[in-house]
Amino acid sequence: MSFADLGLSEELLSAVLAAGYDTPTPIQAQAIPSVLMMRDIIGIAQTGTGKTASFVLPMIDVLAHGRARARMPRSLILEPTRELAAQVAENFEKYGVNHKLSMALLIGGVSMGDQVKALEKGVD
Repeated sequence: MSFADLGLSEELLSAVLAAGYDTPTPIQAQAIPSVLMMRDIIGIAQTGTGKTASFVLPMIDVLAHGRARARMPRSLILEPTRELAAQVAENFEKYGVNHKLSMALLIGGVSMGDQVKALEKGVD
């Protein structure tokens, strides 16, 4: 099975291949098609198996093909630690390179000014 078999867009497949991946992990193969169909899922897998890409990849496609509303966020990902939040943000930047989506990383323990400005510009 390849990422192309999962129903991802050509733009996203290009970014995945550029990142050096060609075969999805089991969690990715099981989760991505369901997320693309807008189904709720719960996924459990070991650390390092690609769980983040399991929801980031289809989420990018869903957002890219949806309609943006003026300066209104369309999605929210909550993470229990700053490190995991930063990892998710890095994945969005890496895989969303061929899309015109905007993202803001909001974390505690830092100045809120820049984070508020990022939200005011509008994010997907």
